[in-house]
Amino acid sequence: MGTPDLHRPWTADPERYDGRMPYRRLGRSGLQLPAISLGLWHNFGDHEPIADQRAILRRAFDLGVTHFDLANNYGPPYGSAETNFGRILREDLKPYRNELVISTKAGWDMWPGPYGFLGSRKYLLQSLDESLERLGLDHVDIFYSHRFDPDTPLEETCGALHSAVQQGKALYVGISSYSSKRTQEAVAILNELGTPLLIHQPSYSMLNRWIEDGLLDTLDEEGVGSIVFTPLAQGLLTNKYLNGIPEGSRASRDEGIASQLTDDNIRRIQALNAIAEGRGQSLAQMAIAWTLRDPRVTSSLIGASSVKQLEDSVGALQNLDFDDDELRAIDEHAVDGGVNWWAGSAELE
Repeated sequence: MGTPDLHRPWTADPERYDGRMPYRRLGRSGLQLPAISLGLWHNFGDHEPIADQRAILRRAFDLGVTHFDLANNYGPPYGSAETNFGRILREDLKPYRNELVISTKAGWDMWPGPYGFLGSRKYLLQSLDESLERLGLDHVDIFYSHRFDPDTPLEETCGALHSAVQQGKALYVGISSYSSKRTQEAVAILNELGTPLLIHQPSYSMLNRWIEDGLLDTLDEEGVGSIVFTPLAQGLLTNKYLNGIPEGSRASRDEGIASQLTDDNIRRIQALNAIAEGRGQSLAQMAIAWTLRDPRVTSSLIGASSVKQLEDSVGALQNLDFDDDELRAIDEHAVDGGVNWWAGSAELE
């Protein structure tokens, strides 16, 4: 495949729905998501060339990725990922808007002062208005409470999500990094309001399996779908760190990630890589496929810094099946690695 001319008018691949991407239903809703969705957390801020962002988004849609996930503070700087995505949506993807699921979130810090984070009605609805302005949209498909707020009544947070739907600014609502107990409470509140909880977005990977301890059961019982983020554990579950921290890698610039590369974790990563090689996959591909082995996981949310990385990740779809021996072998090494950076929200009861 040659290098695309990003300055010429673009038309999406007419064969994009030929089966290359499986779609899975979200809980008991009418909405389906691609098995692999694209998150714009790190690589769509102003520090990355817009041409690179455009190439990734075009290729993702051609590969059948119809769901693009954002948040108010994605960047850097905060808000820039929504602004950049809005530009590419306007210039390239606008004819396909009805084929896209676009989500955004609010909950983590966005602006200074007491009204710029957490779960108050004021923050959530003001943030959504700003997100829509940056995106150039009158509504998003999914609007999330990005974290549980222990200081705001859950009725207020859920009421704000309900209002977003009633105002026509979101079609569906979701939550992210909520515990099983708080998820059950949110389901009950939203059902009473008449806006069902569509989706939960938790962290999940072979080194971070907390959702298996009750949350997946709760989602299944309540008919709520899920989309898991950081399936690669911030890049730990790739071939980058098999022999430590290479110069120029993300871990070489991020002390938080570097601190997770303990000797034990590196040994686990090496063992998992050997299993992936036996499956004919890269470690990253196996890690993504592994998150999708459970039908209660609707979609795996990946990031991509290049078209090549995107294509490698979507290549996980070529082998989604695991036999019992493979799962047992993986379980020996897929244990908690201390990489749940969002436990502060998920553990709040």
